Amino acid sequence: MEKKNVKRTRIAAVRFTAAEFTAIEKKFKGTTCRQMSEYMRSCLLNKPITTRYRNESLDEFMLEMIRLRKEFSAVANNFNQSVKKLHTLRQIPEFRYWISSTEAQRSELLERLEVIQKWMDKTAGRWLQ
Repeated sequence: MEKKNVKRTRIAAVRFTAAEFTAIEKKFKGTTCRQMSEYMRSCLLNKPITTRYRNESLDEFMLEMIRLRKEFSAVANNFNQSVKKLHTLRQIPEFRYWISSTEAQRSELLERLEVIQKWMDKTAGRWLQ
């Protein structure tokens, strides 16, 4: 469905009290309308208005996911720094084993974190719609 470019030339001015306007604005923010004028036009012309629904029961879950995301990022960053530090000690023979061992662990950790990150992003995307 393509919207036609319609030139609107008529203006209808309406005055509201602060409380009335706040109530209208609150209802407008709960819709998918991009502009207040679009919302008001739809209301006045009895056109259907699509409202957004947000499942508030997920609020606590999402807060915890945000905290976990930050923690995962910090863990991955710290691990990366440790591996880089080990690479500077490559000359010492005992560290060669540690370097190869931590490199494998690093790869596995980063892969798992990436999977978790994608899942969290997907869940957050669904929640924020």
